[in-house]
Amino acid sequence: MATLEIDIRHKVEYLRRGDVSLGGTLYTPRGEGPFPAVIAVHGGGWRFATTEVFNNFAPWLASQGYVVFTPTYTQTKAGAPSYPVAIQDIGAAVQFVRGKAAELKVIPERIALMGESAGGHLTSMVALAGEQAPFRPDIGEHRAVSTQVKAVAPIYGIYDLAAQWRWDQWARAGEHITTPFLGKSLLEDRRIYFDASPISYVVTRPDAPAFYVVWGELDDVCDPATQSIPFFEALKQAKYFVRSMQVEGAPHYWMADPLDDPGSYPAFLAPRMLRFLRLKL
Repeated sequence: MATLEIDIRHKVEYLRRGDVSLGGTLYTPRGEGPFPAVIAVHGGGWRFATTEVFNNFAPWLASQGYVVFTPTYTQTKAGAPSYPVAIQDIGAAVQFVRGKAAELKVIPERIALMGESAGGHLTSMVALAGEQAPFRPDIGEHRAVSTQVKAVAPIYGIYDLAAQWRWDQWARAGEHITTPFLGKSLLEDRRIYFDASPISYVVTRPDAPAFYVVWGELDDVCDPATQSIPFFEALKQAKYFVRSMQVEGAPHYWMADPLDDPGSYPAFLAPRMLRFLRLKL
């Protein structure tokens, strides 16, 4: 696929909830289109970080012929958990891209989700449980539009929140990320940890999206042995089309690194991600 010039549009609003406006950046290949679309969701423990993590990867994907939308979402604040609203927000982003497909030059049946860290959790939840209450968005112009996607590429994501709580307790004492997001610790409510975990929704289904599960070998924030690897195995057992990639020597948080450095982790991931998208999107 030839490299294309792109248009970059900032501050595209996709949802308004009361006085709160949620938007993101839209990267569109120049040309008539329509194009397949990738919705790329940032991480940050559900409480910080911005769409800038995709400032390098998103325009590169657009140059390869994909409309890319990088949405913001409701983030956790002190005393204000963002579950399940953050999941609903990303579902609404899918509805926005699908509902405005003609205007955005998108092929509505060819939409993928990509997310890093907490964004990997949110995208996986939307793909696996997004049509179920309480995760389906019930607000916005496109609330009747499906949140189903064709492919998902979670990168060093969180898929089992109880396992993440236990990992934080052992390896990152005082740095629990799940408790602020859910509003309760595992010791207070185990059910909510099950309900909020993507791995809980991996069941055999005829319309299953394809997955590309990526993790870093040396990730000490989202332990691959308790997150990415069991999630990959569950998808495989349920007969999803799923591929995996372990990035040798990689820690956590590296999607913001430059692609023009041939030694960077995103530079290693880029051609492999592109192959997956061309195959399944």
